Amino acid sequence: MNYTIFMEKLIHEIEKRRAKRAFDTREIPKDCIQRIMQAALLAPSCFNNQPWRFIVADNPEALGRIKENLPGANYWVKKSPCIICACSKNDLDCTLSDNRNYAFFDLGLAAENLVLQAFKEGLIAHPIAGFKPVEIKKAFNIPDEYTLLALIILGYPGEEAHLNDKHLELEHSERERKPMEEVVFYNSWLSK
Repeated sequence: MNYTIFMEKLIHEIEKRRAKRAFDTREIPKDCIQRIMQAALLAPSCFNNQPWRFIVADNPEALGRIKENLPGANYWVKKSPCIICACSKNDLDCTLSDNRNYAFFDLGLAAENLVLQAFKEGLIAHPIAGFKPVEIKKAFNIPDEYTLLALIILGYPGEEAHLNDKHLELEHSERERKPMEEVVFYNSWLSK
């Protein structure tokens, strides 16, 4: 299926945003970070509970506490001048029938707003799951009952010279998505 037809109707940021890894170490202005975080705070949530909690690490000491708790595969994160810890806990949001808990759904909505605003600001915003959550929670005094769901790596695009071959290839690969008919069903669940 040709997605070009559909993309003409989507906003530029959705179409063009990619989770790149080639960061510049240049500091991000505080007002830019404020706009990015304001976009996150404007996300919808169940009964407007706003269950997200973010820690913005943008000084060398705070960044060091995160960067020392990354696996080797995330070596590229070390150039980032700003990392955001995205947290929530179940009782901050709606719990509906059959134990559907909205906290992490709503955190995802806020994170997507953050990512799109960062792109609009000329930044890369790359969410990752590969980190040591227990150690980072301890380093930032995040209470045990909270889940540190993701880190969002922020920075300006930079040189690719420090990337390994695999990541360099990913930087320039075509954007891949599953076919719509594999993930979107109309009027009933379809299985193959």
